[in-house]
Amino acid sequence: MKQIAILGSTGSIGTSTLDIIEKYPERFAVASLAAGRNLDAVFEQSVRWRPRLVSVATEELAQKLAMRLKNAGISGIEVVYGPAGTVRVATLPEVDFVVSAIVGVAGLEATYAAVEAGKTIGLANKEALVAAGEILIAAARKKNVSLLPIDSEHNAVHQCMRAGEKSEVRRIWLTASGGPFRALPLDRFDSITVEQALKHPTWVMGRRITIDSATMLNKGLEIIEACRLFDLPPSAVKVTIHPQSTVHSLVEYVDGSILAQISVTDMRLPILYAMSHPERVESALTFDMASLGQLCFEPPDFARFPCLRLAYEAAEKGGAHCIALNAADEVAVDAFLNKTIPFLGIARTIEEVLQATPEAHPATIQDVLASDRKARELAREALIRVGYAVSDAR
Repeated sequence: MKQIAILGSTGSIGTSTLDIIEKYPERFAVASLAAGRNLDAVFEQSVRWRPRLVSVATEELAQKLAMRLKNAGISGIEVVYGPAGTVRVATLPEVDFVVSAIVGVAGLEATYAAVEAGKTIGLANKEALVAAGEILIAAARKKNVSLLPIDSEHNAVHQCMRAGEKSEVRRIWLTASGGPFRALPLDRFDSITVEQALKHPTWVMGRRITIDSATMLNKGLEIIEACRLFDLPPSAVKVTIHPQSTVHSLVEYVDGSILAQISVTDMRLPILYAMSHPERVESALTFDMASLGQLCFEPPDFARFPCLRLAYEAAEKGGAHCIALNAADEVAVDAFLNKTIPFLGIARTIEEVLQATPEAHPATIQDVLASDRKARELAREALIRVGYAVSDAR
């Protein structure tokens, strides 16, 4: 039985992981959980799963959780807090598999610590590989640790690449729905509202990733992630618009064969695949081929989605530019969600930060975090310079 640690247990990936564990009690058990500030949710998870260790965001929340558990008559659960607590969750000796699902760079230190501790990692966090992929991949190779993608597109590539040797792969194709503005005339982009941008046509996701889908920056992050995971140059990672979101990715081999992975749009399937790897286990997550209908593919419009162009440029340079791409986007998306900048201001802010970022390749996680902080400062300065009010939040 695999003992599972979940970083980001109260988020959508975390709760989906717990759903998988519940359906396969003979295969998986909860060892440790790292949550944020949702005290009610993590209390309920602690009561249901009785992990040995739980981490929350702050000392105050940890004290409240410990008291609630005590009042409920529950013992044997250690409660910790902060980044150090998350690291402990990820490196608990009995843990076999770590689900890394904390949004942004907040879970980076714990993910790296888990790799150093020899844990198998299920990566649902794009930012870890985007910001520190060079370091994480090197550490994983040194420790002989598997980094298994949970992101649906990279999980699909991983599945398709089992059909051939790495040397036989010509390129991979990441599919993108195109978001809510795939067909919107360019002259109307100036008036896009937050409410419009949050209406994704296919997936139900968090607010930041939904906006990233609307700008296609999320696909840009996935390009960088794919380069790292599959050891490919940016020129071998292509994007195709696929509005149906049925084909999750494709792998093209040197003989011209193209393999596609098709499944339901349910994150529990890639989670189950990663947690069960190298096995495949039976599930109820079946796809109705009769409903397949028409499959459409079209090239992305870089004029419509400048964030995609910026991501390719960052991928070519690597290092600090990949960190800056993600950090600037977080600041700009936060400003857009707070209705202090227009939709097109997201790409403009990212481009300005990338232009101000010197080429560098951080050698440690602390260097990565310092570079991330610098990029956020540059993004806030860029917004203030054109008269926008921005938050100081990380």
